[in-house]
Amino acid sequence: MWRVSFLFFMALACVSFAPAKSALAAEAGDYSGHGVAMQGVPKYAEDFSHFDYVNPDAPKGGAVRLSQTGTFDSLNPFILKGVSAGFLGLTFEALMASSRDEAFTEYGLIAGRVEFPADRSSVTFTLREEAHWHDGTPITVADVIFSFDILTTKGNPFFRVYYADVTGAEDLGDRRVKFTFSGSNNRELPLIVGQLAILPKAYFENRDFEKTTLEPILASGPYRIDLVDPGRAISYTRVSDYWGADLPINRGRNNFDALRIDYYRDDTVALEAFKAHEFDWRSENTAKVWAKSYNGPAIETGLIKKVEILHDQPTGLSAFVFNTRRARFADRRVREALALVFDYEWTNKNLFFGAYTRTRSFFSNSELASAGLPSAAELALLEPYRGRIPEDVFTTEFIPPMTDGSGNNRGSLRAASKLLREAGWVVTDGKLVHGETGAPFEFEFLLQSGGAFERIVQPFARNLERLGIVVNIRLVDTAQYQNRLDNFDFDMLWGGFGQSLSPGNEQRDFWG
Repeated sequence: MWRVSFLFFMALACVSFAPAKSALAAEAGDYSGHGVAMQGVPKYAEDFSHFDYVNPDAPKGGAVRLSQTGTFDSLNPFILKGVSAGFLGLTFEALMASSRDEAFTEYGLIAGRVEFPADRSSVTFTLREEAHWHDGTPITVADVIFSFDILTTKGNPFFRVYYADVTGAEDLGDRRVKFTFSGSNNRELPLIVGQLAILPKAYFENRDFEKTTLEPILASGPYRIDLVDPGRAISYTRVSDYWGADLPINRGRNNFDALRIDYYRDDTVALEAFKAHEFDWRSENTAKVWAKSYNGPAIETGLIKKVEILHDQPTGLSAFVFNTRRARFADRRVREALALVFDYEWTNKNLFFGAYTRTRSFFSNSELASAGLPSAAELALLEPYRGRIPEDVFTTEFIPPMTDGSGNNRGSLRAASKLLREAGWVVTDGKLVHGETGAPFEFEFLLQSGGAFERIVQPFARNLERLGIVVNIRLVDTAQYQNRLDNFDFDMLWGGFGQSLSPGNEQRDFWG
């Protein structure tokens, strides 16, 4: 596994990770326990006191200030409508919670126990008797079933896809709830159900779940919303009598008494606010800003610490994303031609300060990343689809187009032009048009205002113009951008796809 440098700013204390314990032997047959691992058994035994990577005696108190760019108009993060405020996950809880030092393992949170048969055709959770909402009422099986039903029918469409293999939820009595699956031997499904956010049924009896709201939703987590300044700021305060404070998974965590998140119009404004010490921590993902913009007395005196931290987590990818619902992008040769036009080497040298490595896999920086031609095991999976997927999947290693970085990419442009001709496009009076319909090849590149990507898209657009393609760069605010994205109202945009060491149902949402 190779490692890359993840650039970010940190004005908070670092955490050191303790050496890993030996994993216990995997158990066969039916399972009942305090946690669940996708492979084998959880690292932490049933009597563990805290996660290794936390300080169980960390002092409580103080406040931290964070930032977001854009705006927000809703406190409901579970629906498609609106732009929800940041860090709402501090208030909501799921049946189970993940540890940070295991690839895919969960431990009981609202649920104190998890059970499933050997074939993993279902999963049963026993709720903790002490688990309760912020108003003191207990969390019940009825709340769990309501949450599953409302999220998969009226929530963001992601939930319907993510839980598509769960056929229903059943109250077994004695605080036990059973989820039945459409098939068996899906090792991930018990953990996926464990991620289900639990919402209060009684709270929504007289409220429309599908509407945006600026009223804090009743929740059960370690923090509650303290202040809402719509679109400008939101603050959270630690719940003094939080029911789960002494659970092993929570010891040494949730230490700040208060958190405040201020919203800034764009990242440039946010950066200047950070340097003026208006908030405490910033993650940087723009190479130019990292190389050129962090200067001044605060950095020189050490008040702001600039830190690069190596990690070995999958990096996912950032890319120009086609909307293949658009007819002009339906032909694979067209998409391949446009990929040839993007001069990554010149862009990395001149705009990214040589800081990036070209993505060659959806699972880059992990052992899951593709390399070379398909192995025998991979061929066994691919062969049934021969003829339905491109033949070069079987014969050609994927290597992104490369240039010498000089900016003179005539070879790539010639290859792109050839592909476009094969796809039925011809140049007439300097414009690329469809040979049959005469329609010009023109599209819009959608970007959020105030972002750093316009300067990256512009050279790409200029190269496309050399082929007769017209690119209109459209800048919109956060709300418009999110609305157009949700409704697939775009031709092309800059997008990202995060990945994990345990690819599962979320892949269906990405690609299906």
